[in-house]
Amino acid sequence: MATSEPLLPAARPWIMATVATTVFAGLIYGLSDNRFLWFKTLHIIAVVSWFAGIFYLPRLFVYHAAVDADDERGHQRFCIMEQKLYRFVTVFLVMTVSFGTMLVVEYGLEFFRTAGWLHAKITLVAGLVAYHLWLGHHGRAVRLGRRTRDHKFYRVINELPVLVLFAVVGLVVFKPF
Repeated sequence: MATSEPLLPAARPWIMATVATTVFAGLIYGLSDNRFLWFKTLHIIAVVSWFAGIFYLPRLFVYHAAVDADDERGHQRFCIMEQKLYRFVTVFLVMTVSFGTMLVVEYGLEFFRTAGWLHAKITLVAGLVAYHLWLGHHGRAVRLGRRTRDHKFYRVINELPVLVLFAVVGLVVFKPF
């Protein structure tokens, strides 16, 4: 029993996001003629919320790295903040991908086949999902006492999602190919 206990808290944000997305999608399909606009609205809200979290989580790692090795209370405080933020924004990751997928379904298969910009966007988003998962893995390692990076490393990785954001927004607005 003890080995399965950590799984439930780690799975909780994924479960919450799946339930929330399913409820929203069910309501939209059942009650609205404007499904596309609802999916687009919820997708944009989820993206903004997810990005807020993945901008801030590495910043917490920067501050955490500056905590003295002897300061157990400070270490625990940052561990709690990082874990709660990661779980919270994971809900928005799932909602972002889910509502984005629903938008593609609403556009149709022919649109998907011919929209090269969308393929590039999906590739960038997949990279961002991997980055998000890496942040979670890294946060867990830090909670277990494996601090291997200094604050400079976290300052650099904190900028990666900004570059992806510029590229994704540019692709969506200009649809260059």
